Amino acid sequence: MRFSTFLSGLTAIASSTLVAAAPWTSSSSLSTRQADSCEFDSATAPNCWGNYSLSTNWYEDAPDTGVIREYWFELTNSTLAPDGFPRMVLSINGSVPGPTIEADWGDTVVVHLKNNLENNGTSIHWHGIRQLGSVEQDGVASITQCPVAPGESQTYRWRATQYGSSWYHSHFSLQAWNGVFGGILIRGPASAPYDEDKGMIVLSDWLHETTDALYAKASTSGPPPAANGLINGLNVYADGGSRFKTNFTSGQSYRLRLVNTAIDTMFRFGIDNHTLTVIAADFVPIVPFETEMVNIGIGQRYDVIVEANQEPGNYWMRSIPQITCSSNEMTLNIRGIVTYDDIAVEDPTTSAYNYTDDCTDVSTDNLVPFVQLDAGNADTEEVMDLGLSIVNSFFKWTLNNNSFLSDWGEPTLEKVLTNGSVFTAEENIITLTEENAWTYLIIESQLGLEHPFHLHGHDFYILGQQPMTTYTNASQLNLSNPPRRDVAMLPASGFLAIAFQNDNPGVWLAHCHIGWHTSQGFALQLVERSSDIAAITDLSSLQDTCAAWNTYQDNTGLVQEDSGV
Repeated sequence: MRFSTFLSGLTAIASSTLVAAAPWTSSSSLSTRQADSCEFDSATAPNCWGNYSLSTNWYEDAPDTGVIREYWFELTNSTLAPDGFPRMVLSINGSVPGPTIEADWGDTVVVHLKNNLENNGTSIHWHGIRQLGSVEQDGVASITQCPVAPGESQTYRWRATQYGSSWYHSHFSLQAWNGVFGGILIRGPASAPYDEDKGMIVLSDWLHETTDALYAKASTSGPPPAANGLINGLNVYADGGSRFKTNFTSGQSYRLRLVNTAIDTMFRFGIDNHTLTVIAADFVPIVPFETEMVNIGIGQRYDVIVEANQEPGNYWMRSIPQITCSSNEMTLNIRGIVTYDDIAVEDPTTSAYNYTDDCTDVSTDNLVPFVQLDAGNADTEEVMDLGLSIVNSFFKWTLNNNSFLSDWGEPTLEKVLTNGSVFTAEENIITLTEENAWTYLIIESQLGLEHPFHLHGHDFYILGQQPMTTYTNASQLNLSNPPRRDVAMLPASGFLAIAFQNDNPGVWLAHCHIGWHTSQGFALQLVERSSDIAAITDLSSLQDTCAAWNTYQDNTGLVQEDSGV
């Protein structure tokens, strides 16, 4: 697909040369807008976007198209069988995954959410969306809002100041992995050319019981094995189900937008006999690099380009759970089918590339942001030591000996805006006050397990990421155009050092994206520039949602059993 866009008030009048395979360095003397607008064409001008381009520093400047992309989501209890095995799910508009949200860079997305679940509150988080100036739209129960009670509604509204691929999911308890998730596709420029955008490739692990039924087991004896994995909501199991299928035309190139939506699985993705050209990591365009397969941590995204340059036939698309850090009944049978041209679709006979099973991130040497930005020196440095304890026979993850706990009915955002509020040590709050100051956050672990670490409200700079190593000082860090993204792996028995500027007032959760671990307390939160939050928050609307939730919780006697997030 050669997608053309005309941004509000702009006319595309010229094409551009293909993007160079080197980072673009911003200069304070030059605008990141193009002097002459140029029309995006994925095959011939992928770096163009009207008066903006791939070189635009989207943290400082982004289109505002005035276009509203409006969606209506209804959450219901359903019985579905994505892999042929029927089970109770919580679905959006009757499907798993839910509808893909599509927009152009600079559009405003409006989602009207109706909670018709039988006995669940809900909230929807728009993963990786920066929410600049719109913290109350971040959709995190107990942090930026109370849960939306059954029978109630909420409208979310946010502007796509970034572009690329992501997902949305429930941020209420473990509800996301009962089916409340879907893709986000924001069209924008790209760092390499391609002929057609194939859209989202949503990778999921899949349980045949609800997360609620499995929570006690996961919290006393470790995460249960997944029964299966899905590609865009499909796979086989026993004698049921069906494969995800897609078609390639010989000689064409295709953009695939990969996202890992799992509760407890790192996937290794590849297509037999084909090479992946990786062009983006999370919402950050990168200098393209080639690989046979790519490891995708939970919550991470990679945009890849695949050339249809093999003999016409059928080829396996593989999503392989890495058993170093998870388990799955269908480890080598989570597959889709890529078929060339008009050849009949049948099970391929192709073989996977050789690989080493591991749960490590893509090397930071390969994740070179196209827009080159350096990190500043630390104004604030926080070091958090990860631990694991047992409380009342349940596992509890800790940061500096505190296991995270927040209250569904009293979200942090409301407390920040209420005089006299008292915060507890278990809320794991880091207070940041200075505008645009640099904050370094170092997570250390002596435990032999990798963790996908996600920060809301920011892309962070990965300054250091080393296994089997203790953080000692800044000499271990790289400040020169380090990778930027919103999920990175904390290495086993090592450290992850990230940095960001205090440029987005709000309350922002940071947490392990293994669902079980978040519920067991592996989280912290930032209260960033609290004096600037009131001006960008509708406190009355926030309080109305909380009043409805607290009435529901009181009337039903519902007890919060997990960390609140």
